[in-house]
Amino acid sequence: MKVIPTDIPEVIVFEPERHGDHRGYFMETWREETFRAAGVDQSFVQDNQSSSHQGVLRGLHYQIRQPQGKLVRVISGTVFDVAVDLRKSSPTFGKWVGEELSADNHRLIWVPPGFGHGFYVLSEQAEFVYKCTDYYAREHERVIRYDDADIGIRWPLVDGVPTELSDKDLGGKPLKEADLFD
Repeated sequence: MKVIPTDIPEVIVFEPERHGDHRGYFMETWREETFRAAGVDQSFVQDNQSSSHQGVLRGLHYQIRQPQGKLVRVISGTVFDVAVDLRKSSPTFGKWVGEELSADNHRLIWVPPGFGHGFYVLSEQAEFVYKCTDYYAREHERVIRYDDADIGIRWPLVDGVPTELSDKDLGGKPLKEADLFD
């Protein structure tokens, strides 16, 4: 598996080696020792899957207590996936990295605890799956605005396609007003 660093050292992209022939392909998407060697020494307790159509933007989500690390990938379609450092004491606080994840490139991205996470659907439809290091806890969930100028995410919005957000995401707080990690 290829390990690809990002501009934020704790956020890591993984690219599985794909073995295929005329019948299809096989690839390993999780191997504890490989991820541990890359710095992801976590146990996962929950797997999630979502389906969204083009123009849907989800995020930026995080849990202020029971923070979740997420290992995310796309099994159908294409998304632009974003991680934002929400740790006030970090040298990369408020910085973001984005990566195109697709069923074609098979990449995974590790979003550590203490980061906000979101994605935007580029293809007509996308199936998104992710492993979590802690359980979902609605009472601890927080949302930062996807368009916060202090973060400055450059979302690759599809021309002519309206961006769709949930009421929860539309009600996200700016970074300056959000509950953050020390």
